[in-house]
Amino acid sequence: MNIELLQEEAMASAAVSLSAMLQRPDQLEKVEQYRQRVTRKKTSVEAMLKTAVQSQLDGVISGLQQLQSALVDIVDIRQRLHEIEECVVAIPSLCDSVKNVREEHVVYSQYAVAMENLKHIFTVPESVDKTRQWISEGKLLHAHQSLTDLENSRDDLLYELHRLPNHSLQDKQMLKAYFSGVQQLSEQLGKQLWLLLGRSLNTVRKEPQVIVTAVRIIEREERADAYAVQRQKQSGFLPPGRPKKWKARALEVLSDAVVERIEGNQFEERGDNKMWLVRHLEVTRMLIIEDLRVVKTLCAPCFPPHWDIVNQFFQKYHMSISKHLEEVIAAGLIGNEFVTLLSWVLQTYPGPELLRHVDINIEPSSLGPILSDDTIEKLFQAYISNMASNYNDWMQKTVDAEARDWRRPVVPESDGDGHYHTESIVIIFQMVEQNLSVSRTISDGLMTRALILGLEQITQYGEMYREAINLFKNKHFEDRSQVPYFTHYMIAIINNCLHAMELAQEMKTRNGSRCDQSGSSAVLNKFENLAVTYDGLRNEAAGILLDEAFLDLEPHFQDLLTRKWVVSTVPVDTICATLEDYFQDYMHLKPRNFEYVIRQAEICITRKYISSIFQKKLSLKEERREVAEKIIQEAGQIEALLAPALLSRNSPSDASNSKATEDASKAISALAEVIKCDSEIITLELINFIKKYPDVSQDQLTYLLSLRGDFGRLEARQRVTDLLSSSSKDEVARSTIFSLIIVPSSIFS
Repeated sequence: MNIELLQEEAMASAAVSLSAMLQRPDQLEKVEQYRQRVTRKKTSVEAMLKTAVQSQLDGVISGLQQLQSALVDIVDIRQRLHEIEECVVAIPSLCDSVKNVREEHVVYSQYAVAMENLKHIFTVPESVDKTRQWISEGKLLHAHQSLTDLENSRDDLLYELHRLPNHSLQDKQMLKAYFSGVQQLSEQLGKQLWLLLGRSLNTVRKEPQVIVTAVRIIEREERADAYAVQRQKQSGFLPPGRPKKWKARALEVLSDAVVERIEGNQFEERGDNKMWLVRHLEVTRMLIIEDLRVVKTLCAPCFPPHWDIVNQFFQKYHMSISKHLEEVIAAGLIGNEFVTLLSWVLQTYPGPELLRHVDINIEPSSLGPILSDDTIEKLFQAYISNMASNYNDWMQKTVDAEARDWRRPVVPESDGDGHYHTESIVIIFQMVEQNLSVSRTISDGLMTRALILGLEQITQYGEMYREAINLFKNKHFEDRSQVPYFTHYMIAIINNCLHAMELAQEMKTRNGSRCDQSGSSAVLNKFENLAVTYDGLRNEAAGILLDEAFLDLEPHFQDLLTRKWVVSTVPVDTICATLEDYFQDYMHLKPRNFEYVIRQAEICITRKYISSIFQKKLSLKEERREVAEKIIQEAGQIEALLAPALLSRNSPSDASNSKATEDASKAISALAEVIKCDSEIITLELINFIKKYPDVSQDQLTYLLSLRGDFGRLEARQRVTDLLSSSSKDEVARSTIFSLIIVPSSIFS
């Protein structure tokens, strides 16, 4: 360290600090204050340095003292090690001098063990016979005590033999052979214990002390096992037959007894009784309740707490039942056996009828599921598959029986209001409801699946129903004399379709809220599909019903707008009379169906009448007004015929009708007005007509003008083209009766 250099740096630093403090003249007055401040600071720094130096000196002194003490200890240790070395040198000679003593000690120890067990050694055969007699007499504690003495004598002798440096294997085999009866006694006693424990649920009710005795013996053997294992770790010697593990064996025996009780209560097979599974599961339930009640009240006091015997029995019964049910499932289930098993597994077993029974009251979750989720899912699928198979059989038979009934020479059944119907739809819905009721008792998830399947099957039945109806129609129209009550049964079919939609709505109200969330959207879709199917089927059946009526009227529609028609009212009178007669039969339709059929009849009459106008059978140039008046009169006659339906036009049931029915019957009168009006106002009349019927086609209007006789074909087409091009485009989308009428192209040739 360069002191001079440090002094120079200190002087330079002091000069810098002094120049910083004395930069202005007025600061010279404070020189004394600055001096005192620097003096105090210097004194403080010196004190700190002294303290630091003193602390370092104290540490050095303490370290030197410790080094001095360590040096003294080292010298002492060296001296003692030297003394130990001198003593160790004499040890080998001492070992040689006490060798004879050691040998004598071993011999003495063996003699001592022999003397201690001398009584048992000489009395082994006698003790074995006495122990065997006690076992046969049921004096198990005495037998076990005697067995313990014999085993201790054998094990002590074998242990002393094991301790010999060069023990003879022949001596060891001789001892084992001499005590061979002891091992047989142990096995015999064990068998007696297993026999008692196997009947423990029955024995504990009358002689609980017998079970206590067996458990005490097992506990003693467990302690003997623990001692033997511990001694093996220390000396390497393990007595013959140890560890016996009688506690584990006892639990196995109890488990086997539980399995035997579960499987032993099946007294019937499927061939003996169709209700075999119901009876078997009910007997099993009652047996489990009784056995577990005995376990909780009588067995628990007979076993040590660390056995946890109550939970042991619960687990063993749970596993045994689970295994047994798996075997039942593997053997195959049929019909309602799926329902019986699922209901027992999901409702009865974890419910108040078994695990939550007042005498048992155990939480099902502590035992785990009795069947795995995969097994439950397979049962669900098998149950649904079996249900689908049954549906297919039932529905095919139902639709076949229904089709046969249609051909009977008997009027169909009617309800209290006189509405015809058959029982097929009701039968189908009853089948589905029965399956839903059963599935509902199992789980909401299964009920949802059953509901989806039921709706699919009902919808499928609708398709089968449609095929049967079409076959029925075709056969009838081939020879209309074969089925005397065709109209009546078509009325019943239409009512059945409406009834199916009503029953579906009731089913939706009853079961829709109970569906699980994952299947609710699928259920709603199935209900919609069902409604669409039967609504369409109802409409098709209504069309067939009207085809029957209009088939008779077709010749009379052909007579319209002919020379014969101009001077006669027979065609329309016949049409109205015939339809009125059919309408009397239609009164057996339900009100909603009756309105629909009447409206379809209205559309059909109007379409056929207007089609007759467009067939150009008559030139109206001279008698245009008279023909128009006649058309208006007949349109009124048709409206009067349809009055019952027209009076309820604004009823809620009309919402489902096509807009093509709107003002359908008035379209005839509107056409007649166009034919009747003067040429001067024809344009205004056509404009009003187009506004009222925006879907009228150019060909229809062109022919209508041509029919008047005062317009040429080209002039009529040009005028129609001009009117349509200037008409409102907003009205084009609305459909009326004219969308259903096709003008033959031949009329313009």
